[in-house]
Amino acid sequence: MQRPVRIGIVGGGWAGMAAAVTAVQRGAHVTLFEAAPQLGGRARSMTVIGPAGQPLQLDNGQHILIGAYTTTLTLMQTVGVPLNNGLLRLPLGLPMADGGGWCAPHWARDWPAPWGAMAAMIWAPHWGWSERWALMRLVRRWWFHQTGPDERTVADACAGVPRRVMHELIEPLCVSALNLPSHAASAQVFSRVMHDTLRTAGFGPWSASDLLLPRVDLGRLWPQAAAHWLHTQHPQRWQLHLGQAVRTLERQDHRWLVHGPNASAEVDQVIWASAATVATKALKNLAATDDEAQHWVRQASALQHTAIATVYTHTPNTRLREPMLALRPTPSHAGAQFVFDRGQLNPQEPSMNGVWAWVVSACSGAGEVITAAVMAQAKTLWPDAHFTHLKTVVDKRAAYACRPGTVKPTQRITQGVWAAGDYTEGPYPSTLEAAMRSGVAAGLAATAA
Repeated sequence: MQRPVRIGIVGGGWAGMAAAVTAVQRGAHVTLFEAAPQLGGRARSMTVIGPAGQPLQLDNGQHILIGAYTTTLTLMQTVGVPLNNGLLRLPLGLPMADGGGWCAPHWARDWPAPWGAMAAMIWAPHWGWSERWALMRLVRRWWFHQTGPDERTVADACAGVPRRVMHELIEPLCVSALNLPSHAASAQVFSRVMHDTLRTAGFGPWSASDLLLPRVDLGRLWPQAAAHWLHTQHPQRWQLHLGQAVRTLERQDHRWLVHGPNASAEVDQVIWASAATVATKALKNLAATDDEAQHWVRQASALQHTAIATVYTHTPNTRLREPMLALRPTPSHAGAQFVFDRGQLNPQEPSMNGVWAWVVSACSGAGEVITAAVMAQAKTLWPDAHFTHLKTVVDKRAAYACRPGTVKPTQRITQGVWAAGDYTEGPYPSTLEAAMRSGVAAGLAATAA
């Protein structure tokens, strides 16, 4: 009988856990090393002390899924995540705090893609017919994924689009999907996201364009659930080492030695599923003697990154009119673009009442400056409410900068070593779906080698 392939995975984020589940399903023995004391990577849960001194289980960033994320949703279902309880389904729309924006009319909220999404866009209450026709022309381009040259930005591709359509639709969608404003973001990647949102099949009963907001913390939504499934369903083929940072990779004949401070494993294949910056530092020694790895390190090192900040506040006895609202730009462009009412998202947790998450995409500056800008924005929008600041999390490398012409590194680093992460080759920007797809692809490649 052939010996099962042994795989070492470095990194227990969403990509690493997707690779682990995929590889174990295919009969491999997996040993995973995670530098942090908990799983999740850049999409993980954390404990924050609430206004009354109670612990709140929040996230290091607020994420949105859509019904087109079939890889993510399939894997969640595989490991037993109750999707209807874990995710709140909303039809595609961007209602704004000041009453503007757009969303599907009630009679079209259950229409499948693309009709529900198109109804939401066309039914925007304050738009004129010239704006609606301009949007229809854009939808046609997205439908056929017509982007033009690779060097075009989203703003280039939307030249001539009325100002209201740009401000109430294109800009919010662009910054939420690519974490860049339209004048800097890749039109080709944005078009792919919109094409898949409008044209592809969704998952199960959900339309591809449905917004899916996490009702529970991100740890329970995927990495912890995946680890529990691996531990209970495949304990003989799964080992997890937390708090074990792998700094180098050592080749031993046709095998690899993966070293943590207090744990190690000799494996046949390696899946490197850490952030790009960590991977390039750790693989420098390998790149010094391996031309293929050297090329990969150069590609990964050339990536630029953008930041996302999440500011958590508490305001008693105040609720948003929707679980999520879009926000118009502040005069200084320093405030949040979206705010989420965690009390509405998780009504089973009374401690979440009044907890809001403000998301500042493509941000810059220190956390204190970002916090001050958001607190001022909150007071302007809701002058009668009293806001208490709970926590600000700034991820300076939250997403790779998805600019026109950006070349992402391949998933193969060298013979027997694969990369997994939302920054590796693929059609999507830095999203949970991109991370999960890369993890599945790496797991399949490592078990097939």
